[in-house]
Amino acid sequence: MKENVISATVVTLLLFLNTCLLNGQLPPGKPEIFKCRSPNKETFTCWWRPGTDGGLPTNYSLTYHREGETLMHECPDYITGGPNSCHFGKQYTSMWRTYIMMVNATNQMGSSFSDELYVDVTYIVQPDPPLELTVEVKQPEDRKPYLWMKWSPPTLIDLKTGWFTLLYEIRLKPEKAAEWETHFAGQQTEFKILSLHPGQKYLVQVRCKPDHGYWSAWSPATFIQIPSDFIMNDTTVWISVAVLSAVICLIIVWAVALKGYSMVTCIFPPVPGPKIKGFDAHLLEKGKSEELLSALGCQDFPPTSDYEDLLVEYLEVDDSEDQHLMSVHSKEHPSQEREQRPAREAQGS
Repeated sequence: MKENVISATVVTLLLFLNTCLLNGQLPPGKPEIFKCRSPNKETFTCWWRPGTDGGLPTNYSLTYHREGETLMHECPDYITGGPNSCHFGKQYTSMWRTYIMMVNATNQMGSSFSDELYVDVTYIVQPDPPLELTVEVKQPEDRKPYLWMKWSPPTLIDLKTGWFTLLYEIRLKPEKAAEWETHFAGQQTEFKILSLHPGQKYLVQVRCKPDHGYWSAWSPATFIQIPSDFIMNDTTVWISVAVLSAVICLIIVWAVALKGYSMVTCIFPPVPGPKIKGFDAHLLEKGKSEELLSALGCQDFPPTSDYEDLLVEYLEVDDSEDQHLMSVHSKEHPSQEREQRPAREAQGS
């Protein structure tokens, strides 16, 4: 009897499944959490992509728990973030805590679960675009003209506390150009640009990012028309400088050509050789040493022959003390020796 009941139940289930398959009714496909974003580190939202619905109405729910906890919680707000999303307000957001969450899809045929996603609010910050972008052309009288722009940070971010820092980036291009020109502005909310094409209509946008996180979307484009005389003053100055430089170069070339000098001689004149006052170089070429010494101011220098006599006299004396002292004395005073030598020769004779 029991076997008949079990067999009947199995057959009924098979028939039911067969009917469902013929009608295209299946359990829901696996959903996927593809993005979580916080605009200000105080709130955040997660979005998921649904799988196939199996041909039946499908309900989705997001459940989560914080790391270190076992109690599961369901999403507190399915409306604020739009369809297929879960929004966490301030009372549900904790800094430096990891959220572990997954999405459950259910219909009459069964259920399916997404993979678990680990989320730290600190690292999913993506602010809103900056606000109130203003662009103007400034043409001061005493300075070069420039393009001036100013903007405000997103309203959801509180920069007064100092624990949140925003960096800004600007991009602009002529209306018909394909590529953007990008400038990094740092933390300032004002910026100046000098190099622009006169007569062009420009598109300007700005975006921001936190110290940890992602760049925001670009702000709506702001259009600005650059006047045709935007850099006229600057161009006039450079033209004047170029004309003046050309005139100076022409004057120099004309002066050099008039005197018959070559440009190389004018720019790199020859280096003069060393000269001695009162010295005639021809004396050195003729080999006249007496005249050379005389020119150098050595008139009292003793002649070579006298020095040879003194040397011979010094070598011929004996080593008596008197003669030795006399030789030394004569060596020290050669002029006195010349005066005394005739007297000694007379005595010897």
